[in-house]
Amino acid sequence: MTATRQPSTYTTAAHPQGADPAADNKEPALKIRPVTNLFPMLSEDELLDLAESIKAEGQHEDIVLDTNGVLLDGRNRLTACEIAGVEPRFTTYTGDNPTALIFSKNLFRRHISKGQEAMITVMACSFSGHSLRDLAKLHGLSRSRLSAANVVLKHSPDLAGQVRTGTLSLDNAYNTVSERKARATALQKQYDHLREHAPDLAEQVTESEITLADATATLNERLETERLRQYVITADTVRLADGDTTPPLAELVERGDITWPEAHQRAEEFAVHRRDTVQRSRQALHLIAEHWTAVQDLATRPDTQLTRDVLGSLVPEVRLLAQRLITLD
Repeated sequence: MTATRQPSTYTTAAHPQGADPAADNKEPALKIRPVTNLFPMLSEDELLDLAESIKAEGQHEDIVLDTNGVLLDGRNRLTACEIAGVEPRFTTYTGDNPTALIFSKNLFRRHISKGQEAMITVMACSFSGHSLRDLAKLHGLSRSRLSAANVVLKHSPDLAGQVRTGTLSLDNAYNTVSERKARATALQKQYDHLREHAPDLAEQVTESEITLADATATLNERLETERLRQYVITADTVRLADGDTTPPLAELVERGDITWPEAHQRAEEFAVHRRDTVQRSRQALHLIAEHWTAVQDLATRPDTQLTRDVLGSLVPEVRLLAQRLITLD
């Protein structure tokens, strides 16, 4: 780099001089490399301290411009010189990698967090042409942090800006973005489900006639009603097959005599009663099968005293059944 001197009237676009009657006659603000602008400026108090130091001890390090006069490094020194009323000292960079210079001057000598380093590096990719892998290797940065910063920058530039300036940590920004993405994914899934099962409601959501939440609630009501209807229809089919001659429950609903929830309750009661009946009947048949040899033995001697003694102690209904079984051909 070769040292040069520039008029003290230069200002940065980020920190212009205050308006004064002679401002129109001053040189235009120095252009600044976009990568350089990614690094946050010092606070006002820090700039005042630097200005006092420069005023007392002079400018220790040159402000660096490229061959076109674009500022690469030294915005804070330039601003502090303006505050102190000291003519700044410049030097011209003649190398072929200005981005590397900017990073070497700013990334590690500043009191910025690892999250800020990662975010600034990711933002610089669009200007430098380097990949994240190259920058991670070049500057010894964590690839996981760079990946997190890249996610934040891609999905929430506003949060990325806060990370860059240090007002928000990278971890908090990444967690916020992850939560937003999760909510967005859930909402998209909800909308896709709505579009599949209720295109009319999806269209109303698209036209902002109803909210997604209201549309989903309406769809859930429809699906629940359809579930009840199918259950009732199945129960009606079983009742008809069992020989039940009462009106089908679905027919009662269609006539307006009962609601689907009421029909569903009756269908469940029928199902419970039917299961109990089937179970009792099976148990009864099992008992008959277990004692069938005794019935067969009596059948071989229906007119004996033994048979009369057995039947004589039975209640009339059981005696009648036993007589039928014994006399079966």
